[in-house]
Amino acid sequence: MFNKVLIANRGEIAARVARTCSRLGVKSVAIYSDADWGAPHTEAANEAHYVGAAPVAHSYLNIERIIDIAQHTGCDAIHPGYGLLSENVAFINAIQTVGLTFIGPHANNVELMGDKQRARAFARDCGIPIVPGSDEITDSQQAKEFAERMGYPILVKAAAGGGGIGMQLCHS
Repeated sequence: MFNKVLIANRGEIAARVARTCSRLGVKSVAIYSDADWGAPHTEAANEAHYVGAAPVAHSYLNIERIIDIAQHTGCDAIHPGYGLLSENVAFINAIQTVGLTFIGPHANNVELMGDKQRARAFARDCGIPIVPGSDEITDSQQAKEFAERMGYPILVKAAAGGGGIGMQLCHS
């Protein structure tokens, strides 16, 4: 069990992680930017520390600053929540490099699942049923031919999208 966990996120997910830590007897550290000082997630945690300016590139995506806060506050683990840095292999590796624990999947699994073509091939090789789909499609003509073979509607997804961004339902 951990003694103290930094929650590298904001909003409802960060508040839920903080409440769960509390139920488990684990202290929690929230981070906040200029935009969310005093937000509910900062109140749910045992401590709250300023991570940076409002743009997420200067705060919730600032790997070095987040790890610095975790070390400075005596955390032994970091929970990423979802979105933001939760699927960032460099973040996971940086956490582990300084001797902290990343609460989440192993970096190799995150890397594999981040590439949807590799993830589909892996699942297929393991005998896991997958939704019918294509191999890599690199131009609109290939996409049109595939859709006509499969039948509409189809769901178009970038192989390395991220969090559902870029999915589009196509009826024609």
